[in-house]
Amino acid sequence: MSTSGGWEPVQRVRTYEQVMAQIEERILDGRLAAGDHLPSERDFAVQLGVSRPSLRESLRVLEALGVVDIRRGGGADGGAALLGTPGRGFVNLLKLQLALGQFDQTDVLETRLALETWSAREASLRATEDDHDELASILASMDDPGVTTAEFNRLDTAFHVRMAEATGNALTAHLMQSLRIAINRQMIDAYARLDDWRATAATVRREHRELLDAVRRREPEAAVRCMQDHITDFYALGDVGGTSSSDTPRKAGKPSP
Repeated sequence: MSTSGGWEPVQRVRTYEQVMAQIEERILDGRLAAGDHLPSERDFAVQLGVSRPSLRESLRVLEALGVVDIRRGGGADGGAALLGTPGRGFVNLLKLQLALGQFDQTDVLETRLALETWSAREASLRATEDDHDELASILASMDDPGVTTAEFNRLDTAFHVRMAEATGNALTAHLMQSLRIAINRQMIDAYARLDDWRATAATVRREHRELLDAVRRREPEAAVRCMQDHITDFYALGDVGGTSSSDTPRKAGKPSP
């Protein structure tokens, strides 16, 4: 209910949000760092002046976000510790937002093009022989005549993520992995709608090899062209995720994840 001056009454902040705010503040100002342990549940609740259920609620949210790892049991290894490696929180959030239609096909296409063409360019300049060999190994697994659509898509995801890792940029690799996991269901559904997905898979494998060849030759412009064509052909089908987009030119041919 509004007051006579039109102001809305201030809402009380829930206890767990205040606990999270304090932890967040200490992370941002450097008082807490990756690997640090938070106080034991009993001591922490006393220090904060909150109930243990409220404290547990805040820690569960932070765990879901991939900020803390809650380890059961006592001792030095027990309790809540701040994670030093990316968790799945961003992946899960992005996956749900895509499922709810908060980002449309064009958003996904433009983001993939930005991430993956940059990755192709940088991988052609920075990738090592080990990177090349691991990418080739993934492609060899995709050649298995008995591969299923789900396994083919998993390997395709692995190839694109490994390409991003070959840039040496950990954040780009994490973003690429998060995005590919988030659109995994869409990719599988797109293959299921094809009359002959194995014929499409053969084309995809060829395009992958052309891309890897450009990276091996350290030809960044060729690598960018290969990656751009590889991605846009897929979205040109106009039915990714069950929606069509008039913004994407329709091409004859194949999807290429």
